[in-house]
Amino acid sequence: MNYDAVALGEYLIDFTPLGLSDAGQPVFERNPGGAPVNVVAAMAKLGMKTGFIGKVGNDPFGRYLRQALQQQGVSDLGLIASDEAHTTMAFIHLDSQGERSFHFSRKPGADQLLREDEVNLAMLEGTRIFHFGSISMTVEPSYTATIKSVQKAKEKGALISYDPNWRPSLWEDEQHAKEAIHAGLRLADLVKVSEEEIIFLTGQQDIEIASKQLMERYSIGLLLVTAGPKGSFYRMKDWWGKVDSYSVHAVDTTGAGDGFLGAFLHEVLKLGKPLHAWSEDELCSALRFANAAGALATTRKGAIPSLGTIEEIHTLIRTGNVQ
Repeated sequence: MNYDAVALGEYLIDFTPLGLSDAGQPVFERNPGGAPVNVVAAMAKLGMKTGFIGKVGNDPFGRYLRQALQQQGVSDLGLIASDEAHTTMAFIHLDSQGERSFHFSRKPGADQLLREDEVNLAMLEGTRIFHFGSISMTVEPSYTATIKSVQKAKEKGALISYDPNWRPSLWEDEQHAKEAIHAGLRLADLVKVSEEEIIFLTGQQDIEIASKQLMERYSIGLLLVTAGPKGSFYRMKDWWGKVDSYSVHAVDTTGAGDGFLGAFLHEVLKLGKPLHAWSEDELCSALRFANAAGALATTRKGAIPSLGTIEEIHTLIRTGNVQ
């Protein structure tokens, strides 16, 4: 069982705003979502062999999510169906610029109930990249399942990719969140954070100083900071810099960071050498591709439905326009 990338974490229903009904009430569209699964779905769309490990309810939404995985070409061999809780749901609210906020139905949600003994070990042992986030670390038993899975994949030589994905409403309090997120940082080789998240983690408003603090505290090989329309910042041992994004008309930013990261991990595997062996030019080239993928994802509604193809991403890079 060999994969280019396997992700573990939350898989849920995103209810995305779709205008108003005839009665003037908000209409929501059902979409598959969850940050870790969005990343491997993005990679699958770019031609990579990927898989997902997680838990959904044994209900109509859970069956829909399994079908959605299969349709995206992501292996569902690690997806468990639970009779203990309903599939987790997130209601998305968009402002006039397409920026999103979330309201979760997760007390509990099936994703929280993944146990260590339910994890498909063959998938951990046969992947080049293992990706995870912090939402599966909010409570037990999914916290232990996550940490043990990262450790197993790391032992087997996988590159560990991590996106803290800070969602305040899902944690007991900020201290609890920071402790769990930092546990993930200690295990990661490649970390992607947003501006908001790095400020939260360090208390430092200056992104350059904040990124240096994280790199010095943990043995991270590469730190990426996404900054929406401003592009993305990068920090490696000897480099700090920024790559501009692309000007697009954003309608929904849901999944943009995941599209960015999935595209970047595609470039990691395409280049085929350890992060420490990269040149700065190679890094900036990979980030231009990732920035285009993230920008493209904001031009359509939903997370997985908004992900771009290689052709669409290259068209945006070449012409500055969305197809």
